[in-house]
Amino acid sequence: MTKNEEKTTKAAEEVDYTSLAKQCSAEYTLAWKNQKPKKDEWNVRLKLYNNQKRDKDAVGDTTLFTVMQTVIASLYTDRLDVTFEGREDGDEETAENLTQMAEFDYDEMGKAILDYDWLWDTCFFGRGLVAMEEYERDPKNNVFVPMPQVIDPLLFLHDPLATSVNGDRSGKGAMRFGGYEVKMTKQDMLDHPHFFKDKLKFDDISHGGGTESLLRDAIESRDYAQGRQPSLKQEESSLGDNTQYDVTIWYTHWKSSEDSRPAKYKVYLINERTEVIGIQKINRKRGKRIVFPIIDRTLYPTAHDWDGTSIPDLVEDKQRARAIAQNLGLKAMKADLYPMYIYDSNRIRNRNDLNFEFNKFVPADIPDGGSVTGAIQPINKASPNLNLIDFIYNSLDTSAQKATATPEIQQGIMSEEKRTLGEVNIIASKVDTRYSLAAKVLGWSEREFWYHWYALYDENFAEDIDEKVLRIVGAFGAKWRPLKRGDIITHLLPDIKIESRAVSRAKELEERKMMIEYMNLVFSDETANRRYGLKQLGRLSGLTKDQIDRLLPPTIDERIAEDQNEMLNENKLVPVLPEDDHNVHLEIHTKAKDTDATFAHIEAHKKALSIKKTNPELFPTDIAAANFGADQPQGQAPIQNKTMGNIPTPIRPSQTSNQPNIVPKTYQR
Repeated sequence: MTKNEEKTTKAAEEVDYTSLAKQCSAEYTLAWKNQKPKKDEWNVRLKLYNNQKRDKDAVGDTTLFTVMQTVIASLYTDRLDVTFEGREDGDEETAENLTQMAEFDYDEMGKAILDYDWLWDTCFFGRGLVAMEEYERDPKNNVFVPMPQVIDPLLFLHDPLATSVNGDRSGKGAMRFGGYEVKMTKQDMLDHPHFFKDKLKFDDISHGGGTESLLRDAIESRDYAQGRQPSLKQEESSLGDNTQYDVTIWYTHWKSSEDSRPAKYKVYLINERTEVIGIQKINRKRGKRIVFPIIDRTLYPTAHDWDGTSIPDLVEDKQRARAIAQNLGLKAMKADLYPMYIYDSNRIRNRNDLNFEFNKFVPADIPDGGSVTGAIQPINKASPNLNLIDFIYNSLDTSAQKATATPEIQQGIMSEEKRTLGEVNIIASKVDTRYSLAAKVLGWSEREFWYHWYALYDENFAEDIDEKVLRIVGAFGAKWRPLKRGDIITHLLPDIKIESRAVSRAKELEERKMMIEYMNLVFSDETANRRYGLKQLGRLSGLTKDQIDRLLPPTIDERIAEDQNEMLNENKLVPVLPEDDHNVHLEIHTKAKDTDATFAHIEAHKKALSIKKTNPELFPTDIAAANFGADQPQGQAPIQNKTMGNIPTPIRPSQTSNQPNIVPKTYQR
């Protein structure tokens, strides 16, 4: 904790937060009454998803699990890649650093695991939540890693009138308040930077959240679904230092004595939300607005509504009906295997004689001249319509598949109906279309995630204290790049581009195919830039810049032009030499800043190309020799130049007064 934070915390401890606690408690109760029925339904669905306490004589249907895993597998394997782009001159390198840092932090943050949990919540509950507030920091070891956390939707309560956490760009539909319960040990509370340490009297803190606690219901529901015995409150209170206390984390608007208008705060409450034990002011900016540091993700959003549509909303009733059909079919099968009989008790006196055994003889009292016929016979009963049961069963399955775009082929199951290859390809393409829509919707929250990731660095990465060291693996092995604040924070918020990896690869495949066909035509032209075409083909093939540079090392002209860009960026005039490959220089100089020197230099290259076209005899023909001042190769006739006569070796412009002055002294844009 910094000195300023310590002063703020000490000053906060002296404030009376009774009115704030009452406000938060009233907001919690309002949200609890509004959303408790929804939470109860979710608790029931958890048991349906993996119910270990079902009747052991019955079978459970797995439609919900199958559809959930199919959708999650399709969306999870299609990773959403992030790219940062600068908004003003000079931000290109910073944007590239951010892109590489995001790739590095992907593993450091454990985002692969976070993405699965986040996606599971989104599919099952209709909306998933992630908080981007905490970070691990160790300046001595160059460690600064954001620590995003998934919020359990079973616990999160929100403003009943809200449609999302932070609303649209103008803030419409944003929640006024919301929060959730957590379990914290004594040490967790003592280590928390925003808790009032002097007010922590653990003997007076209750272990439960009261009658309106969602945390207790969620724990019991998950225990029941997995076949566990729910833990008892009195057992928790006897665990000593491992005892956990219920703390409510609540986001709200409140006007303190230091605020001119209500501001956003994160409030920590205990004892059934009657006492404030910590407070933190939120300063996360989104444009000109202050926003809550929470990202919400939805899969099937409904306009103007918070919850949207979840997979259980579409599948739950089908699974229940399919389970009923399955168990009725099993009972019908058992009835056929073990039919009921009626027997003549006057003839068969002992019921045990009818129990099944091999080579058993059952005595019957048969009158003289009588027959055993009629002594026992099966009871006639109605036979179930198995075809109708099968039709209903398959119809329910088809309905679930249609609603969630998970046909049998997508589930990895061979379709029972014979289809042509063309039909299979059409089905697959339409499924991809539905999932492409879902991936684009997920891209909304993914973009917000990386915005909050960048904002966390902007708020907490100190100029002269923190340093980020990236491990970058390229074609030449691993290398480490240290980054300071100025290397990753831009004056204007960078653009954040999110693209589906599957979509981008499909696009690259199509572009690569078109590029190959086009190159076969263009390369017949002597003026075609073959190196650029080959490099572009390498990028479309998925090669990194290091790999492409290793296959096609930069030419001397490319290297010289890159060095010249550094001078042009500082608005320093750079001479243009006749032996330069002017087309290569023009290509490289497009990356330089728009300075007067850059414009002058580019115009000089254009002028050189014009002079070369009209007076080719003024330019050396052996570029390699001109660049390195090598002797004329043996056996080659001296270059004839009408203006300068015989030139035994190519020379630079400064060595003769007869060559044209290519570089203009001044250039006005």
